[in-house]
Amino acid sequence: METGRIELPQAVSFIIHTLEEAGHEAYAVGGCVRDTILGRKPQDWDITTSAKPEEVKRLFRRTIDTGIQHGTVTVMLNHIAYEVTTYRIDGEYEDSRHPKSVEYTKNLKLDLERRDFTINAMAYNDTRGLVDEFEGIRDLERRVIRCVGDPGERFDEDALRMLRAVRFSGQLGFDIEEKTEQAIIERAVHLKQISAERIRVELTKLLISKNAGKLRVAYRTGMTQMFLPELDRMMCLEQKNPHHIYTAGEHTIRSVEVINAFFYGKAEEVFREMISDTAIAEEAVNHLREWLKALTGKQHKILCMTMLLHDTGKLETMTVDEQGIGHFYGHPSVSEKIASKIMKRLTFDNESIALVKRLIRWHDYSFGRQLKSMRKAVSKIGRDLMPLLFFVQYSDILSQNPQTVAEKVDRINQAVLLWEEVMASKAALELKDLAVTGRDLIELGIQPGPEIGNILTLILEYVLEHPEKNQKKWLLAYAEEKMQGSGGK
Repeated sequence: METGRIELPQAVSFIIHTLEEAGHEAYAVGGCVRDTILGRKPQDWDITTSAKPEEVKRLFRRTIDTGIQHGTVTVMLNHIAYEVTTYRIDGEYEDSRHPKSVEYTKNLKLDLERRDFTINAMAYNDTRGLVDEFEGIRDLERRVIRCVGDPGERFDEDALRMLRAVRFSGQLGFDIEEKTEQAIIERAVHLKQISAERIRVELTKLLISKNAGKLRVAYRTGMTQMFLPELDRMMCLEQKNPHHIYTAGEHTIRSVEVINAFFYGKAEEVFREMISDTAIAEEAVNHLREWLKALTGKQHKILCMTMLLHDTGKLETMTVDEQGIGHFYGHPSVSEKIASKIMKRLTFDNESIALVKRLIRWHDYSFGRQLKSMRKAVSKIGRDLMPLLFFVQYSDILSQNPQTVAEKVDRINQAVLLWEEVMASKAALELKDLAVTGRDLIELGIQPGPEIGNILTLILEYVLEHPEKNQKKWLLAYAEEKMQGSGGK
């Protein structure tokens, strides 16, 4: 692992050199150092310094007091924010989150030893090079997440660090060191003291990571019981169904892993592992490859949340027939309601909640094999949802019994071809696509009110059956026919 000279961004070097020239120490610190050593691009650069906040503010033209009470000043350079924090020692923690007091220090090691994990407790500048007081490099090489010092103390200081350990494990593909994991098991209940918003941020980062299956560690250590008890119950739910060889919870986690395999360019591997028919697998991969080009980061998060929650309703809907086979009739609508409650509890935004609910509502939808049935399906589901829904259905299927996968994937492949044909035909699928409007019906003599909407709905149903009839003269004639059938104007 390369641990020599780290190439600092020009702005970071400028801040460090400015502080050093004024007689202070300054280093890049934390995740930016870790990621650079790992060959990853840091999301942001943090700087730690022996200078006090007021001294930092005097040295730079534009600063913001973002966390002045904890020694943090944000320095703005070329419209980019860089957090500069004074070396500090945290006082006693009283709420599993905030120290009662903060004491400044001139000792870099004392500042580093208050940090969460060894891989985040390294500092660097061009003068001294890498400062690694707690064997962070060794842990990067061993691929482990280990607390700085006593793990119990670190988690007592901030209980969210326990979930952060799993999140880093998911992002980096590392294992959690044994003593660190044992301390989590002993303190998992303390997560109840952490706000739902902070939980949501860490959970989301874990779910969209390359190794999202590390969520199993959060379950195994008792953390999910504190903020997602529905998953714990699902992990124990044997489905007793030939389509499923995993518990409902394990199926759920696997489906999140599949979504991320798609997102991180592993779709081909997943399909070939599950399907021996190369043609079926290649067709599905080609569809996904096109959609992935347009997939946004927010949609990625929404897909992962959908897969995490899509089967929560199975807990309430499971029945077992005389042959001992489990069934889950109506579980999509029940799952939708439960997902809404969970996401509100975790403070997700309304737009994300609405989209996840829609995807869960239709995740088990069985598409017909005719253009007419696809037009009706898209009209009902919404054309905006279709590519995301296909993502969900592929992921759902690839997390089931491998013996039943090929036929189901082929069925979705055929549905995708029908959908593409419907889209290319420019067929009317919504009221706004019709060649007539409510104004046209009023001019025909229909009184404004609910009847207008009723007749437009009937016209849309007619056009979904006969797309070539979406012409004004045909639709007005059809409207008159319906008016007469209902007793006149």
